[in-house]
Parts: sequence; structure tokens; C-alpha cells
Amino acid sequence: MPFWKFVAVIGACLGLTWQAHAQEPYPNRLVTLVHGFAAGGNADVIARIVADGLAQRLGKPVIVEPRAGAGGTLASDYVAKATPDGHTLIMLTGGHSVSGALYKSLPFKPVDDFQMLSTVIFFPFVIAVNTNHRFKSLADLIAEAKAKPDTLTFSSVGVGSTQHLAGELLASMAGIKLVHVPYRGGGGPINDVLGGQIDILVDTLTIAAPQLAAGSIRGLGITSATPWFSLPGIPTVAATVPGYEVRSWLGIATAKNVPQPIVERLNREIRAVLESSAVKEKLQAMGNEVRASSPEEMRTLVASEIERWKGVIKDAGIPQQ
Repeated sequence: MPFWKFVAVIGACLGLTWQAHAQEPYPNRLVTLVHGFAAGGNADVIARIVADGLAQRLGKPVIVEPRAGAGGTLASDYVAKATPDGHTLIMLTGGHSVSGALYKSLPFKPVDDFQMLSTVIFFPFVIAVNTNHRFKSLADLIAEAKAKPDTLTFSSVGVGSTQHLAGELLASMAGIKLVHVPYRGGGGPINDVLGGQIDILVDTLTIAAPQLAAGSIRGLGITSATPWFSLPGIPTVAATVPGYEVRSWLGIATAKNVPQPIVERLNREIRAVLESSAVKEKLQAMGNEVRASSPEEMRTLVASEIERWKGVIKDAGIPQQ
């Protein structure tokens, strides 16, 4: 056989092999749902609830993989560079948009390097202290911080996280100076507030609500503009610091260039999971507003949140990292 015919035959075989591979049903192996924070934190808890539902819908295991560090950007970078076949997903947090606004440069493009799939939940944060702490109100906290600048500490789940910016925004708008103590997520912040090592907790309802119910911490303020449905007894931060508002979100994305049929399948299955009564009730019981979206709506959200946080950072005089 002439060499050119041999090459043509091999090429045809490779083409058929590629087509057969491309036409394999999705998913054809386990799916990994990555997030950028420590086990036990808000992103981890929500990711595991959604992963269980997705596994049932997709017919393949969906494992949750924490890749903690740098306020979630390590995980984002990992997924942005993953093979675009829909088998590697990420549970993005509102911190993804905060990082896009706060950092001068990132190893990925926060919008263009991702295929957004759907939002999952929206929620505010809680400003709280240990129940035994001397502060009985947010006004007490602000008064002491003004009298003793740079002595009170507040927690976050990492530099560039929404918790970090929520604390910095509070300090800026109240005219006080606080000391930021970043963690890698998980139970570190709440454990140190309970242990007395940290003065002020700035965290999600997933983390704070059980401790509020147990009476272990005292809620000084909720960061939504109006009282939150699951914690009506906690006043808004805005009641003491007019104009203050921070709400965040979680959503699922994957690498860019994932084939459109897979994007549509994943969006459809995520919506079905969030609409199931068992999952919806569980997420709402944690104080979350469950809200799915189209990929386009999530992309618009992420982009608009980056611009919003750029404005907040500029107005508050927060230095870019």
C-alpha cells in the first residue's frame, strides 16, 4: 500500500475514533464539583447537598473536592484550566466577583474563562460576637472601635472573600478601623469566635444560624438591606450604618468551551435539583433564598457584581491586592 494511502487510512480511523469519543453519552465517568474553601464551610455544605442531587440526576457519582486557599482563586484557576468536557465543575461564591474587583491581576479571567451554568442560592451575612462578649449591639462595637482603633478583630474566609469585603465596608462606612483575620474557610472562624480568639464573626447563615439558635453567639446585624426572613430578630446593619448592604450568592460553573449540549444538560439538571422539595427545603431551612438561573443570567450577574465591587472598593478606599 502506498504510504499516502496508509496515512489516509490511519487518519480516517483516528477521525472515526474521535467522533465515537465525542459522541459518548455525558457523563461517561464521575463528575467533580470543586470549591475554593475548607471542608465544613458554607460552600462545602451547599456543594454536597447539590452534588447528591446531581448524582441522582446524572446517573454518575458527583464528588465534592475542596481546594482551599487565596479566597477561592486557587480553585477557580484549577477549573478554568480543566479539560472542557463538563466533568469538572465549580461551586463559585460571591467572592469570585469580589476577587475580580479586588485583585490587580489573576491567573484567569473571572468571566471569560468560565462557562456559567446556574445560580444556586442568594443570602446575606451575619455580624456576630460570642454571647459572653461585652458588645450587646452594633453601636457598642462601633463606639469601642472608634475609641480604640485597630484593636478589634474580625474574621473572614480569606483575603478577597465577600466576608472580607463586608467587614472592610462596615469599617469604612462606620468610620472605624478593624483588624482583618483571614481563614481558609470551614469552621475556623466560628471556632475562634466561640473560643474568644476573634472578636467579630462575619459569616454566612449556614455557619452562623446553628450557633445563633444554640445561643452561643449574639447577632449584631444582618447585612441585607431589610430584615432576613429566617432571622427576623436580628436588626440590619443599615439600621445603625445607613446605606450598608451586602448580599452574596453561590452558583455552578465549568470551564469555557464545554459543548453546548452538555451546558444545556447541566443547567437542566441543576434546575431540577433545586426545584426538588427535599433540596429546596433543606437550603431554605439554612436561611438561603434558592434561585436557579440560565447560564446567560449567571454570566451577567458575575460581570455586574465585579463592577459593583470595584465601585465599593474605590469608594471605601480599600487598596487593591
